[in-house]
Amino acid sequence: MSYELPELPYAYDALEPHFDAKTMEIHHTKHHQGYTTKLNAALESAGITEDLESLFSKISTLSPAIRNNGGGFYNHKLFWSVLTPDAKEAPEGALAEAITNTFGSLEALKDEFNQAAATQFGSGWAWLVVDAEGNLKVTSTPNQDNPLMDAAEVKGTPILGLDVWEHAYYLNYQNKRPDYISAFWNVVNWDEVSARYSAATK
Repeated sequence: MSYELPELPYAYDALEPHFDAKTMEIHHTKHHQGYTTKLNAALESAGITEDLESLFSKISTLSPAIRNNGGGFYNHKLFWSVLTPDAKEAPEGALAEAITNTFGSLEALKDEFNQAAATQFGSGWAWLVVDAEGNLKVTSTPNQDNPLMDAAEVKGTPILGLDVWEHAYYLNYQNKRPDYISAFWNVVNWDEVSARYSAATK
């Protein structure tokens, strides 16, 4: 099985001023491409043809190259999909109801998510996931790990993710990670997140 770098559904400058064009271009064409190329090489070297989701369930038994680059490929692919230049202020329907039931309000979810993103030590990701019981949870993972992996402390299906590696924001925000996290909410594709929530709770 070979993976290809996904095309973005918007231009590199489409998310400005929140996410700048140069960062988006480098992030997509250099970082995500790098994970894609190295993942394919690692899978070929190991003779593995299983899909990533299957591999994540036993990732702790596989090589660091597959873990790091498999996570890097998957996490970024999800990340691009949950961003949009035409962001709504809030989700609707079943996801909106679940957020209110779980966190009390959208603002309370944002606060918990922001805290997870801001306090993730070093490089990593913040996530909103649907767990095995269909409940929403906020969590974070180091490096390119994700909640689908057997090594994750909080497991679930990711429906929203934020990259808090410095390469995701340093050109524009320098060391101000909280400002980058705050800007993220201006470009969240709630329609995509809602679709992922529906699929995860079927």
